[in-house]
Amino acid sequence: MFEAAYKILPPVDYVSMIRSLYADRRSMLLGAFGSALAAAVAALEAKSPILGYIAAAFVLIGILRNLDMRSFDKAILDDEDVETARRWELRATMGAAAIALTYGIWCMISFWIVDDAFAELAAASVSVSVLVGVSQRNFAIDRLMTIQVLLIALPLVLGLLLVGNVYYALLTLLLLPFFISLRRIAGNARDILLRAVHGRIKAAALATQLDAALDTLEHGLMMLDRDGIIEVVNARALDAFEMNDADAWLGQPLGRLCARVVETGHATRAACAQINALVDAKSSGKVLLIGGAGGYYEVSVSSRDDKTVLLFEDISARIVAEERINYMARYDALTGLPNRAYFAELVGQALAERQRMAKPALAGLYVIDLDDFKHVNDTMGHLAGDQLLTEMGRRLSQIFADNAICGRLGGDEFVVFCARLSGDEEAEDYAARFLATMPEGFAIPGRRIDMDVSIGLVTSDNPSEDLEALMIKADLALYEAKSGGKGRMVRFHGRMDTEYQMRQQLKLDLKLAIEAGKLNLVYQPIIDPRTNRIAACEALARWTHTQYGPISPAVFIPIAEETGLITDLTRFVLMAATRDCRAWPGDISVAVNVSARDFRACSVEDMVKGVLDQTGLPPRRLEIEVTETAVIEEQEAAGAALASLNRLGVGVALDDFGTGYSSLSYLRSMPFTKLKIDRSFVVDIETDPEALRLLSNVAQLGKDLALETTVEGVETEGQLSLITEETGVDFVQGFLYGPPLSLDAMTRLLKSHYPSNAVPELRLVASKK
Repeated sequence: MFEAAYKILPPVDYVSMIRSLYADRRSMLLGAFGSALAAAVAALEAKSPILGYIAAAFVLIGILRNLDMRSFDKAILDDEDVETARRWELRATMGAAAIALTYGIWCMISFWIVDDAFAELAAASVSVSVLVGVSQRNFAIDRLMTIQVLLIALPLVLGLLLVGNVYYALLTLLLLPFFISLRRIAGNARDILLRAVHGRIKAAALATQLDAALDTLEHGLMMLDRDGIIEVVNARALDAFEMNDADAWLGQPLGRLCARVVETGHATRAACAQINALVDAKSSGKVLLIGGAGGYYEVSVSSRDDKTVLLFEDISARIVAEERINYMARYDALTGLPNRAYFAELVGQALAERQRMAKPALAGLYVIDLDDFKHVNDTMGHLAGDQLLTEMGRRLSQIFADNAICGRLGGDEFVVFCARLSGDEEAEDYAARFLATMPEGFAIPGRRIDMDVSIGLVTSDNPSEDLEALMIKADLALYEAKSGGKGRMVRFHGRMDTEYQMRQQLKLDLKLAIEAGKLNLVYQPIIDPRTNRIAACEALARWTHTQYGPISPAVFIPIAEETGLITDLTRFVLMAATRDCRAWPGDISVAVNVSARDFRACSVEDMVKGVLDQTGLPPRRLEIEVTETAVIEEQEAAGAALASLNRLGVGVALDDFGTGYSSLSYLRSMPFTKLKIDRSFVVDIETDPEALRLLSNVAQLGKDLALETTVEGVETEGQLSLITEETGVDFVQGFLYGPPLSLDAMTRLLKSHYPSNAVPELRLVASKK
């Protein structure tokens, strides 16, 4: 029947309503004592003692309810303590019911027993007034209000009916709608209250959700009214200004906040001015805000319907990433020096500045290359190589300091540009100082690496000379430095330019010469010193240029390697040499050199097999010569290819033994059949017993490894005699027997059965069939 208030109201509202029942003791006492006074006056006027008792009852109940209210004031009732509030509701209901029943009994006695017009009027008017007050004050607590209405209305109606007057009965009928309307009015008021409470709950929940959303929002958010007053702001928005206490800035102008952060140094004046300008103009835009602590925020401003929203996005990570990407695009990751592209940009700026000068200083460009750096990577590992490059970059930066732009072109090549040199002497002094640090070696964790560098230097006082022109000249100087023995500096001079132009022309013409078969082969015999007979011939390529005449192999072979023509050249020599050898006596073989780049660029074994299939030369009559450098640079590819050729029956010789990275491990692991000892072992054997002993030991090493041995560079009879008598060398080769011969001369010699007079350059006995 009754809707319990604690079930339909939120705890905090229910407790608040119970507190209101005990809130106004003064009004309660005035009501009770006023009612007692009215009852007492009526008792005097009607001379009715019973009404006096009613008056006394009002006073007594008022005193008891006052005591109960005082007890409530002393009690502890939390905002959401529903159970305790229910107990106090029950006590309040009992007190209200007692006073209401007293009003009802007063009315009933006045109409039924006293029968006095004033008493009836006093009782009815006071009770009806109380009913109206009850419906307004206690409408939220349905049970309390209903009990009070019933306890007043029922005795009042009963008293009217007991009078026995038809008009009084009619009055009873007229009062019933009034009593019913009181409850309906209270119910409507209660519904209004509940809707308001529920609306407030929803609003509070929505506000809580909004606060949670603002607090958990990844970005900062600030909303302004039409006057630029802050209406909404979350903590992340103030983080951009390095401020806190978002609530403190609600209701404050944005301009005041901006002035504060500028004053404290947490944002720049320019950025705040841009933000204020967008807000004032009610326009949209983005502003980069840099906080005092170095954070980056992108502030997006947008306006609509007199509202302006500022969105603060922390882009610090993005900026850092972009800066990292920009750094990686400009700087070498290993050494931290500018890379090729950024070095060119920096030097371009420096050269442009030189052009604007009335009298520019001398500029210098150094190209620095580590000699034999690949050997470090191959023998010590790439980690050691990287550490060496890092140390090289640090040493360069120390030597040239702030007077230069240092960069890494890639691999083991560095470059330095100096825009303000006092003269050529200072330019060369920098290079000399850097070279002087090389004997110190490089301290790599766990080891020490000795390394030489070659330096190409060009200086220029021509402000219109660009980087490309300077690089060409410095590269030419570097090439000459490396060609002349490495570990030194060479400065560019005019002759190098002429040589460069010639070299460029040779690059173009060499390709045409190979394609047209314009190269020739000459053959240097390999002699058995004990029988003085030819055992084999080494094929050597020769090129006679139409403009420059004979071009040394020391010139065109490196050109072929640079331009990638070396494999075409090797294929040409293989094809011609095996074809020529097929026409010679069957016990004569031919030797052909293979470059390290051949192993890198193609399948050497497939190339050799293809040539042998085309020419029909037996594999046993072909010998492939490789240098130690080729073996170490392309160890895996060379090992597989040479093993395949060895299985085919092709001989494999290690050429120029003793000039490269000599290692017994290569001799044992590679499928060599012959060891060719470099001419450097022969030069001093006539005058130095140690040199002869060393040569003999190397020859014995070959024997121990089951390898045939050939000594190159035999030029005197004395050398030949010592080699024959004191060493176990199998074959010799050198100018003692004459220079390399053309195909026709070699063919005639090999077909002769007598000592050759037709070829006076040689002192051979022709090989016998």
